[in-house]
Amino acid sequence: MSSFITDYKKMRISGDINKDVAFLTAAIKDDSILRIRYIRPENSNCEFALIFLDGMTNSFFLSENVVKPLSLAKLSGDYISARYICEKVLFANEISLKTTVDEMLFTVLSGDTLVLISGSTTAICVNTKGFPVRAVEEPVDERVTQGPREGFCEVAILNLSLIRRKLLTPDLRIKSVKAGKRSDTAVYICYLESLTDNEVLSRLKERLEKIDIDGVLDSNYITEYIRDGKYSIFKTVGTTERPDVVASRLLEGRIALVVDGTPMVLTVPYLFSENFQSDEDYYLNFLVAGVRRFLRYVCFVASISVPAVFVALSTFHIELMPTHFALSVAQLRMGVPISSVGECLLLVIVFEILKEAGIRMSQSLGHALSIVGGLVVGQAAVEAKIISAPMLIAVAFSGICGLMVPRLKTSVLYIRIISVILCSLFGLYGFMMISSIVLIYILNIKSLGVDYTISLNKMSFQSLKDSVIRAPWTNMINRPEFSKDLKRSSGEKDD
Repeated sequence: MSSFITDYKKMRISGDINKDVAFLTAAIKDDSILRIRYIRPENSNCEFALIFLDGMTNSFFLSENVVKPLSLAKLSGDYISARYICEKVLFANEISLKTTVDEMLFTVLSGDTLVLISGSTTAICVNTKGFPVRAVEEPVDERVTQGPREGFCEVAILNLSLIRRKLLTPDLRIKSVKAGKRSDTAVYICYLESLTDNEVLSRLKERLEKIDIDGVLDSNYITEYIRDGKYSIFKTVGTTERPDVVASRLLEGRIALVVDGTPMVLTVPYLFSENFQSDEDYYLNFLVAGVRRFLRYVCFVASISVPAVFVALSTFHIELMPTHFALSVAQLRMGVPISSVGECLLLVIVFEILKEAGIRMSQSLGHALSIVGGLVVGQAAVEAKIISAPMLIAVAFSGICGLMVPRLKTSVLYIRIISVILCSLFGLYGFMMISSIVLIYILNIKSLGVDYTISLNKMSFQSLKDSVIRAPWTNMINRPEFSKDLKRSSGEKDD
């Protein structure tokens, strides 16, 4: 099969309509939806062959704008040029000419209609795509109480139109590349030329060229090839299903990757502060959004530290607890057969199982599972002295805080488990150790060559206005430092 693919890419259309049709049917053999329609206009020796895939084309459009004009065309002579047919006969809006077998096959497989003309070495590609697509609707995982409700679908062209509608500027560039040796998936690189750094753009193109895989069926295939740090527990490539989020990222000098066949659009570079930003932060009053964003930072710290610190205090540093609290914890742990660290790890794993099961099950069953697992089983385990109530409260509080930063759920899980183990061995010294390691690790991460914490490097008031807090638009004057043009606005103007 691989030698066949290599061979046909070198071939050109022969001009013998029967030979070209036979080659195409041999290439796309055993395909029940392949359709071939022959047309010979009245009083003409010229013959046409229409090749398309049933179910991938708009039947009404094909009939009215291709089949009917060709059937009723007044043609004379034995040879008719493809350009004449395009200009004088067909009614379709998007028509192109093809001369190679590679282009001919791609036309049919992508849902367009191929028109072969007897005696002509040039074929006509008519855009007749009409396969069913999912309607534009609000993304399930990125719902907002205020703001646009549009979401991407699985068709890249429609996604690009949603982005273009947000940015009505000729500065927007959309370039197409192919990924996947057999899937030949279209990947579109979107950026604003006046804002995007050329080094970042060239670095991305180099990584895309190195993709060597049979098929690209989702944007995550691309993510694993272009990300910095293959085994990093922190995201270095952003993902979103919202056109407004992509538009805002492009306005900051970032690059978006739209992959055909998936509603998930990638954005790079991706900064650490983006993990704490919500889609609706910019649609609410800055006072409300600023408090919420600060709470996300607090919840991130609490989600990775509360279980570990509780294990350290109850195991090594009981004297640091208030007397009444220490006595209460000791009393409630009486009769529990599992050690504090084993109890904590068990609860963390059970919490993750419940969370994953709730995601995979239907919505109605998911609610029932959370009630049964969280309340009934948890209360029964405490009463049966399998686990202690203080540890259950600590792990549950940590889990709830982790839900505040969904983009960091993988990082939180790994850090939480490692910190619990280290605190069970070294007490609070273990917590200081894991805190230092995580901080140094984050400071050394890069996203497409850009520092992961570039917005926090200088720790100036301007750099904090859209990272730790969300300042008013009149005060957010500068773009991120990786942008080619740092000036976003001139600031607040006097009346």
